[in-house]
Amino acid sequence: MIKHKDHFHGSDLEKIEQIYGIKKEDIISFSANVNPLGISPKLKDGIAANIDCITSYPDRDYVELRKCIAEYCNTETENIIVGNGSTELISLFIQIEKPSKALILGPTYSEYEREIALGGGKSIYYPLREENDFVLDVDHFISKLTEDIDMLVICNPNNPTGTAINNHDMRKILDACKECDIFVMVDETYVEFAENINEVSSVVLTRTYSNIAILRGTSKFFAAPGLRLGYAICSNTDLMQTINQRKDPWTINSIAVVAGKLMFSDKEYIEKTRNLIASERNRLYDIFDKSSRFKAYWPHGNFMLLRILEDGLTSQELFDRCIKEGLMIRDCSTFPYLGENYIRFCFMNPEDNDRLAALLLK
Repeated sequence: MIKHKDHFHGSDLEKIEQIYGIKKEDIISFSANVNPLGISPKLKDGIAANIDCITSYPDRDYVELRKCIAEYCNTETENIIVGNGSTELISLFIQIEKPSKALILGPTYSEYEREIALGGGKSIYYPLREENDFVLDVDHFISKLTEDIDMLVICNPNNPTGTAINNHDMRKILDACKECDIFVMVDETYVEFAENINEVSSVVLTRTYSNIAILRGTSKFFAAPGLRLGYAICSNTDLMQTINQRKDPWTINSIAVVAGKLMFSDKEYIEKTRNLIASERNRLYDIFDKSSRFKAYWPHGNFMLLRILEDGLTSQELFDRCIKEGLMIRDCSTFPYLGENYIRFCFMNPEDNDRLAALLLK
């Protein structure tokens, strides 16, 4: 098991406030990876207009909500299951699959390993290599798959590296996993930010592969982490039936149901978000790619990983420098395989991005 260090999460603003003496309202979080547009006006007005929904229970099967998600994802309603954030669904899939040995593509989000350990399983990591710019060598990776592995966990695009696996390569991975009887859990939390979403998302593969489940949420792209609305896409009928039998009823509240039906059909907001992130991703990558202080890795999500090239400068020092100016970046020394010379930041509004870039390059 990898030893994880303590760190400030993007939501730890109260802790930051206490330690650094900066009011949380004055902090711009480049660490949380949340859409800088905030929730859409359509969603805000829609929730206000439908607030009376809390006077009754939501539909136990969430049929209308699942239909909206299925249309948004271009898949079948029966392949959709909703949960209290993607976190609940990660936990449920791991509990039911109960892997004794899981392979995780890292460095990545630590919650996967924690959930596997809670079920008594062991996690091993396949490290993405810096010399390959953290891009997966698919053939080498497949050569390491063995029949004693029960589950493979992939974050795609990956957090914190920002790299992504395309459909062609994911299909090769699924074929190899099928031969070894390995179930594949793909976390697509950041896929909606990808410029080539149809090439990166594995949703289309769920139509022909039953050994894959895709997990998504509304916290990042729709800027609604407090809503706790997540969903999974999987065509394995037996597995989905087992999960539905296991999960508690009404874990999605009535407000989240209303919000979901509004946000997944809000085409104007979706397009505005994708355009903003695409523009800032290209612009900021170009700025840092030209810098002699950092090495930038091309990102497919809404955040970028940087390696510090300046001798003697650490990620902790940069974190301190930025937070004192009210800008919170991610010190990536807490991630497996990343040392104290990596930082990550998400793309915010252009003027805030300019402030951060100027401070980091100062």
